[in-house]
Amino acid sequence: MSDQPRSRRHSPAVYRRRRLVLIVAAVAIIAVVWLLIAQPWSGAADTSDPAPSPSRSASSSPSATPTPSPESSPTATAVNPGDAMPDASVQPEDAPPAEVEACTAGDVLVEPLTDKESYAAGEQPQISLRLTNRGAEACSLNVGTTQQVYTVTSGDDTWWRSTDCQSEPSDMVVTLSAGQVVESATPIAWDRTRSSVDTCDGDRPQAPGGGASFHVAVSIGGIEGLSTKQIFLY
Repeated sequence: MSDQPRSRRHSPAVYRRRRLVLIVAAVAIIAVVWLLIAQPWSGAADTSDPAPSPSRSASSSPSATPTPSPESSPTATAVNPGDAMPDASVQPEDAPPAEVEACTAGDVLVEPLTDKESYAAGEQPQISLRLTNRGAEACSLNVGTTQQVYTVTSGDDTWWRSTDCQSEPSDMVVTLSAGQVVESATPIAWDRTRSSVDTCDGDRPQAPGGGASFHVAVSIGGIEGLSTKQIFLY
């Protein structure tokens, strides 16, 4: 019979505790590895307000505000039919003479305009004009009320002239570019009466209706319109 002592067998509870320790250790190792890779603390830092980028710093240049080009010409707005033509360049009366020649009859085409061809009883014809620079160069022209003359005739009989009772006429010199076409911004109304410098504040004879024919003519700056505009009154 041998004297060697027999090994003592552990209880199942001991084995369970050892396995539990191994599992906990493995989980701890996996958690450490995940923390090193994922770095969740960096995500929290990213959610904080970012520092202002250089493009938002106070030293960045403000956006530029567009300014009119020095070559652009001021727009002339007509208050009365004889005032400036829209889109023409206005020259102040006290400005030094520019290198622009005065318009001549060969440069500018002058045309009378009306809002209608036929007018019912009580309707007043609205008369204006159109200018076309047919020359190859820009030219200057006085388009003020001192220079515009509208005339309404019936045959050889002059019924109405815009200058007969004109008040406070004015001058306005504009520059017409080559090929430019402009029209007076505000028409003048013919009240369908016979005008005279002697009847500006009195009663005037009324023009006949019933389809009576009249012709509207215009001149500006001494340049006569090449044609007239026929209208009919009813």
